Amino acid sequence: MRNAGIEDPESESQIVAAEVIGVSRPRVALLLDSVPLQGFEARFEEVITGRLRRVPLQHLFGVAPFLELDLVVNGDVLVPRPETEILAIRAVEILRREGGARGAILDVGTGSGCLSIHLAKSLPAFSIQAIDVSPAALSVAERNGAVHCPGRIDFRKVDVLGLGPDAFQGLDLVVSNPPYIPSAEIRTLEPEVRDHDPISALDGGADGLVFYRHLADVAVDWVRPGGWILLELGDGQTDAVGALFRRRACEVSVEKDLSGRDRVLIVRTSSACAA
Repeated sequence: MRNAGIEDPESESQIVAAEVIGVSRPRVALLLDSVPLQGFEARFEEVITGRLRRVPLQHLFGVAPFLELDLVVNGDVLVPRPETEILAIRAVEILRREGGARGAILDVGTGSGCLSIHLAKSLPAFSIQAIDVSPAALSVAERNGAVHCPGRIDFRKVDVLGLGPDAFQGLDLVVSNPPYIPSAEIRTLEPEVRDHDPISALDGGADGLVFYRHLADVAVDWVRPGGWILLELGDGQTDAVGALFRRRACEVSVEKDLSGRDRVLIVRTSSACAA
């Protein structure tokens, strides 16, 4: 596996074995040494062969963790990342701190539904709409929603780039992990991402800022005065994206990820910047 470019093959082998058997990693060696496990070797080899082709483990098992959720994933959606968990956690903290008993949330580019589903489970009194341009991605999101929060999210096929400032109004929160990789950089990504995540969920245009520009133009009008827009950021995009929103938003701040990189742009609107 190391020859295939996988950085920690021993750890991945343990993860695969634990998943195939259905036990925690510490129990793997005990079970493998004690009794033969029917079908284990065939399934183990199948998954390892997939990893040698740099297929993500999440695709090979068809499921990915996201905070408290286990979500169905495939090549039609981005595999949820820990960075996006920070966005989800911060969004819930902000709305809980605001103390509103109910409100409205829009998830732009929902993909697997990870953000909207976590928000629905954490904020049961809020109405939630989740949009995506991809029917295939929406199918995955709807499947996940049916398992974790049936009937709570309004999933819709919508191209956000075609929406104007009057598409929504009075929202408490717009949240999004938009495509933000510059087009020319996609070929440099790890094969697990470049070859297996949907390009439409990665490609943010020549400079990676296409979706941020559009959201800066229209999303402030969708949010009530004093409402919020939370967006995941790519590396090195803080100043450029922040400047886009400072043209209209009165408050802009940034949340860092666990590695210390700027990861979540936090925008608060006001009556002045929404005018």
